[in-house]
Amino acid sequence: MSRPGFVLEVDDRTPPLVVHEGLGFRLESFPLGTRVVYPPESIPAVPDVDEAIREALLHPVDSDPLPTLLFPGMRLTIAFDDLSLPLPTMKAPDIRGRIIEHVLTMAAEAGVDDVKLIAANALHRRMTAAELKHIVGERVFRSFYPQGDLYNFDAEDRANLTHLGTTDKGEDIEISKRAAESDLLVYVNVNLVAMDGGHKSVGIGLASYKSLRHHHNAKTMVHSRSFMDHKHSAMHHSAWRMGRVIKDTVKVFQIETTLNNNVFPKPFDFLQKREWEWSVKDQATMLGVRRGLAVAPQKMRHKMFHDMRSVYGLTGVNAGEVEAVHERTLAKVHQQHLVEVQGQSDVLVMGVPYLGPYNVNSSMNPILATCMGLGYYFNSYRGQPVVRKGGAVILYHPLNEGFNQLHHPSYVDFYEEVLAESTDPAVVGEKYEQQFAQDPWYIHLYRTSHAYHGVHPFYMWYWAAHAMDHVDEVIWVGADRRAAARLGFRAATTLQDALEMASGTVGSSPSITYLHNPPHLLADVR
Repeated sequence: MSRPGFVLEVDDRTPPLVVHEGLGFRLESFPLGTRVVYPPESIPAVPDVDEAIREALLHPVDSDPLPTLLFPGMRLTIAFDDLSLPLPTMKAPDIRGRIIEHVLTMAAEAGVDDVKLIAANALHRRMTAAELKHIVGERVFRSFYPQGDLYNFDAEDRANLTHLGTTDKGEDIEISKRAAESDLLVYVNVNLVAMDGGHKSVGIGLASYKSLRHHHNAKTMVHSRSFMDHKHSAMHHSAWRMGRVIKDTVKVFQIETTLNNNVFPKPFDFLQKREWEWSVKDQATMLGVRRGLAVAPQKMRHKMFHDMRSVYGLTGVNAGEVEAVHERTLAKVHQQHLVEVQGQSDVLVMGVPYLGPYNVNSSMNPILATCMGLGYYFNSYRGQPVVRKGGAVILYHPLNEGFNQLHHPSYVDFYEEVLAESTDPAVVGEKYEQQFAQDPWYIHLYRTSHAYHGVHPFYMWYWAAHAMDHVDEVIWVGADRRAAARLGFRAATTLQDALEMASGTVGSSPSITYLHNPPHLLADVR
């Protein structure tokens, strides 16, 4: 259910509010009457993590206990979410590693010796050894990685993919051969937001382009409405159809975890508080951080933010049958994230922080910033969008942090060539997607280096399709004007300038809502 009481109306007593913008943040004074939607405070973490894990594995939902599913001579595969979750990276030990250790202990007690661990990275970049080690932990890494039993999924390794059939809508299901042919597939998830988990885990994380193209496309994305509301998401409907085919073929034991809103460690924990709650120490810390960021070189700011480790607390762990587990997971996610919001606004304001799922240990380029703002944050609603049809979105981000040539090589060509011709998701998908998806050089870099698949920038652009279809104006405050224009948007120097630019669309006295995140929130718009 919703957790009311986190919506503020700006008046003459309201202090300037924090707005994230890339590798930094600003203090912004909003017009009187602006509605500010804050994330709920963190719900309590479970008191004993190991006990919660054991309880889930021994008393699963709609499934036999895990130990009874394990036997000598079986093929056991453990798949887990990659570094795109959680954000920021979790302080060690990562919850996935703790769960994997419990599963491996039970497997050893049952005499299982054919075990593989697969990072379910789909078309994301391969994780480095250090990144894998952080997730699974030192002991598991030392035992499995040198032998090649811990590895990144390769969606282009044709010899190690299996086609399981099609849905009644003609959607192909092609996933990891090892996972499909295992006697048991254990999937370990981090359900950071409502769109994670469920059939999205195996059916997307271990799938090839042949499967992903059915729901990661402009038509599906524009009609998905909120990606965080699975009942109204065309993408989720497709993933669920595929997942039910997988369920009929592969024995899956799903383990899902939920986290609270403890995103920022000290000294950045003031960012989790509402501004009027800042202590004198918080205010001093904030001023010190801002002064430091103002003079720090770009590389130093990048290192400071990307070295940050979140202090999330585990709020729940459930295991067993995929859909039954996910129902419990969603209830816990909603308990943490839902905020009741009455009605839509003419203007939606959002700050885009330094980090998204696809620039961990990397840089936030203009395409990823668009995906984060118009994709993930815009879609952080249930019911109806926070902004009305034909309204305006104002985002904060410099749009100039560059492209990481190691991680995002195809993004450069997408930005310079594809978007130069058209920014319409349907047009660019129809004309260029196959070319990028099949490009042998991009495939080589995906398979042998640490590059996102060639088609990945198209998917990021599709994430924003619903927002671009819904609103008539998108303006970036503090953005590089050339970059904003290349994306098909406009740039403004200040919030006041942006509101004036949008006045032709929303009038001179629009209603405004500012989504004050991170931490995460899900606007339950009535």
